[in-house]
Amino acid sequence: MPRSPRLVLPGIPLHVIQRGVNRAALFIDDDDRSHYLRLLRSACRRHGVLIHAFVLMGNHVHLLVSPMVTEGLASAMRRCGQNYVQYFNKRHVRSGTLLQGRFKSCLVDSDGYLLMVHRYIELNPVRAALVALPESYRWSSARAYLGLEYNPMLTPHAGYTALGATPKARAVAYSRWLQAGIQPQERERIVAYIAQERALGSPRFQDMVGRALQRSVVCRPAGRPVKEQGD
Repeated sequence: MPRSPRLVLPGIPLHVIQRGVNRAALFIDDDDRSHYLRLLRSACRRHGVLIHAFVLMGNHVHLLVSPMVTEGLASAMRRCGQNYVQYFNKRHVRSGTLLQGRFKSCLVDSDGYLLMVHRYIELNPVRAALVALPESYRWSSARAYLGLEYNPMLTPHAGYTALGATPKARAVAYSRWLQAGIQPQERERIVAYIAQERALGSPRFQDMVGRALQRSVVCRPAGRPVKEQGD
């Protein structure tokens, strides 16, 4: 059965997850992580995709991005993925696939939901007990948004810049937002919507997306809770 086309609208943010095949490690060391980010930045620039937030975990990657054209995200992820697999196989003397099929993506409502997903992404290392604080993890966008470093690959979304009139005010407000943590029901909703690749947001947002794409964009009821394959 053919797969449904991906839900994409130019300018609308998406939460993206790319996993390693069979939960295999995507990164062996920091050189791998640095190279992946260079490839991601280059591919997104080439295909008109803005990167708002990211985290590199051991066997998967989370992104929050906005493609400027419909095919931009697929093209950028394909280019980055192909180049990274070639690099990884050559460097680590292996062959075969590394990435788990096509990446997952979920449209995100900018009003009230974007910062929730932003926080979910950057708290991944804390949930995985890799660090006690999100700013202690080098391989995410958290340090940039907390004012601890500058990351040229990031384009802050309007949802973040609305947090304060100055960079310092925004960093302070966002720090409080991260410290508040994410509620279980918020996490469950994020997980469910990206698992089904739907549109996470208010009924008004979902209605707009559904009309624009002529598709169902709301999560289908499940007979059992969505099983999460690690955050």
